[in-house]
Amino acid sequence: MQIQAAVTAEQGSDFEWQAVELAEPALGEIRVRIVATGVCHTDAVARDLGIAPFPIVLGHEGAGVVEALGEGVGGLAVGDHVVLSFAHCGGCGHCLTGHPTVCDTFNELNFGGAMDDGGYRLARDGEDLATFFGQSSFASHAVVSARNAVKVDPEVDLALLGPLGCGIQTGAGTVLNRLRPEFGTSLVVFGCGAVGLSAIMAARIAGCREIIAVDVHDSRLELALELGATRTINGQREETVERVREITGGGSEYAVETTGVPAVVRQSLNALKPLGVSAIVGVTPEVTLDVHHDLMAEGKSMIGVIEGDSVPRVFIPQLVAYFKAGRFPFDRLVKFYAPEQINQAFEDSKSGTTVKPVLKIGD
Repeated sequence: MQIQAAVTAEQGSDFEWQAVELAEPALGEIRVRIVATGVCHTDAVARDLGIAPFPIVLGHEGAGVVEALGEGVGGLAVGDHVVLSFAHCGGCGHCLTGHPTVCDTFNELNFGGAMDDGGYRLARDGEDLATFFGQSSFASHAVVSARNAVKVDPEVDLALLGPLGCGIQTGAGTVLNRLRPEFGTSLVVFGCGAVGLSAIMAARIAGCREIIAVDVHDSRLELALELGATRTINGQREETVERVREITGGGSEYAVETTGVPAVVRQSLNALKPLGVSAIVGVTPEVTLDVHHDLMAEGKSMIGVIEGDSVPRVFIPQLVAYFKAGRFPFDRLVKFYAPEQINQAFEDSKSGTTVKPVLKIGD
């Protein structure tokens, strides 16, 4: 069928909405009419750094309505509301033990451009278009593996829910699934975009005593206070490590680093007390650390966390339930854009004026 999709022709090029062809769902796949999709930093990284093949349709925070089922699909029906999350094989040791975020074929399935059978579902003028994260949700419709789709509560506005599939589950899951801070402990969040603010809301749910937000945008720090932060630090105007130690009485037990900036990554480790843990979720270049002092002499840990170590079909409905209960107000992060404003949405996100841009594509 013919659909509309935002095609990225080559590395660094703008998104252009064009008519493309979408194949019918194959075995184990579904077709979803996209209602809205989040605009994520990872899409910009893929476009600008060329970590996926071109031409491609990016987008990996889709939410929509099931329109068609391929052979062998169970547990979903036409008309279901779904959030689309990352691709995973479902059969490797990590998937089978509740860690699909480190699936043996995670990179191949999410960044390789093809579906798990090696084929393509998108084409333009007879040329195959690569798929991103097994979904390519910068489009009016997507064909995805049923494993990627999470059935969600139809009472909640579907247009809000796409970012739960990646950015929001990354921040919240890093806290609730991986760090699991004890009641009354302290946690510092470096970077208050959608991922960092989601971590702050999760830390509030977990019962952290001190939740410290670090950013360089005052508007984001103000929002962090409204969403659960107990203190804020503007990293451009204050000595971050010194202030964290002052607030916490020697350092925090936990940190979540979302910026990927090497100097900030080092701060996240230096601001910990002995035996503290820093979770790195941003795409980070090479970082030089004082390994002996921070990791050995003080027993600190630095861990990488992908997609919040989440099982999306379990975790995303939990976040929706917290949202309905008023305990996880992620709607405060969202600003809607029309599909043709996609390039502006990326620029606004980069400048800090928008926390989480969402393209509202359909009804």
